[in-house]
Amino acid sequence: MLFRQLEYLVALARERHFARAAQACLVSQPALSEALRKLEDELGVLLVRRGRAYEGLTPEGERIVRWAQRILADRDALRDEVDALRTGLSGRLRIGSVPTASGAVPLLTGPFCTAHPLAAVELSTDLRADELLRQVRNFEIDAGLSYLPEQGTEGVRTVPLYEERYVLLTGPADGLAGQPHATWTEASRLPLCLLHPGMQGRRVLDGVFAGLGLAPVPRVETDSVGSLFAHVRTGHWASVVPYAWLHVFGVPPGMRAVPLVEPVHSTPIGLVTAAREPGSVMARALREVARRTDLAGVLGALPEP
Repeated sequence: MLFRQLEYLVALARERHFARAAQACLVSQPALSEALRKLEDELGVLLVRRGRAYEGLTPEGERIVRWAQRILADRDALRDEVDALRTGLSGRLRIGSVPTASGAVPLLTGPFCTAHPLAAVELSTDLRADELLRQVRNFEIDAGLSYLPEQGTEGVRTVPLYEERYVLLTGPADGLAGQPHATWTEASRLPLCLLHPGMQGRRVLDGVFAGLGLAPVPRVETDSVGSLFAHVRTGHWASVVPYAWLHVFGVPPGMRAVPLVEPVHSTPIGLVTAAREPGSVMARALREVARRTDLAGVLGALPEP
């Protein structure tokens, strides 16, 4: 059994297409197919359902691909560990983030890169919470910033970072703009632009509104926090945004950020990594940075409007 055969199997499971998997592995499609057939012969089980095109993995293939992901992750972790012992931490740290937490990521990547100047960072900032957990568990990323799961933490470890609080972002002409606080009920009556309902950040807001017996219907829905700010800037909409993003954009000219009360709601955000030993040296180094960095303190002060 060769590492490249396992790489081909993982790539096929990810791409779900022979040609795309071969392209991702920088080999020809016949070479990839032949390597997988040899792996099937060696293991004595059928891994891939083949027809005129890729039809998915067999149940045996689904189990084997999880072993392949772990073996390849351990190989990469071993290489990184040896490099760290020889020359200091190098290689690439792969981080994922849910959109609402992506504004806080630089507060970790900055000190990480300072502490490890030979390391590079690869960042994906548009992952949904369930997809982020899947990628951590499947070793596709080393770590993620996400809402801390209330359950389903099997296979992952978490480091709490800060509590996500919310502000009403609106134009200066709105009657709530000059108030020190706004209630969720008042916010529900405005023409709202919110995140897409499939996103965890939106489900958090919907839960708060539902707890008050409210079900606002936003006029605009998007998968980008930056797009929320852009829409509010036109003067036609208001939005509910995580306060942490005010440390990225501040409160732009022509907008007001009003803390939301009744209730004052917060949701824990944390660092998620795979729970395995010895594990990824990259993830271990990022956890150490996270424990030394006071994200809650940095993000706790709301900028003046």
